[in-house]
Amino acid sequence: MKSPSALLSRRGLLAGTAVASAAAVTAPVAALPAVAAVPAGPARPAVTYDRIATARLAAPAALQPDLHERLSAWLAFWSANSPRGWSVPTEMAGQADLAGHAFTLHAIRVVVDDRPSVAFAAGRVDAAHLATLASLHHRFGQVTVVAGGGLRVVDGDAGFTGSADQVAFAIAASRQLWGVRSAGAATWRHQVGHADAASRSGWAAFTRAALRRGLRTDTY
Repeated sequence: MKSPSALLSRRGLLAGTAVASAAAVTAPVAALPAVAAVPAGPARPAVTYDRIATARLAAPAALQPDLHERLSAWLAFWSANSPRGWSVPTEMAGQADLAGHAFTLHAIRVVVDDRPSVAFAAGRVDAAHLATLASLHHRFGQVTVVAGGGLRVVDGDAGFTGSADQVAFAIAASRQLWGVRSAGAATWRHQVGHADAASRSGWAAFTRAALRRGLRTDTY
């Protein structure tokens, strides 16, 4: 599928993200509570699901019920901000970790003009990839881009923590979606229209706006 948003420069996006990742390690960021890598509490058996919200899973995944519920809410949010011509998501491809506390997203499929289409693909570096990353940062506190472009989320509340992954995403989004080429680890927070995009409300607004800009739905 050709995304309704123009493809971003692969070299520019990868280079921008790499620079952002390096800058995030050295630049000072406001200290905020960290998100736990694995939810606290006694281990519970994962439940095998064959769907997440409206989407059939390409392969069943064993997930913790809380994570499955969060993923369902996230997918509804992603779909609500997608182009009008897209159906609700019909299929997702992804993989859960052994305990079911984390899920790596590889693809989202929809129907466009009565034809199956890939709206997000892990290996395709384009605006839809950055938009989908934004949507996950909106709903989860820990999101990582893994080898091959898959997006890994860990169950837990959303919010800005100042992690290297969050800052790298924020810089890439500022540069690629807002065109603020000067954005860096120390400056991006005040360069995209919010008094502080790293505040609780600012982060929610920033990630939602990045989703809509990446999918070209920010005009309605």
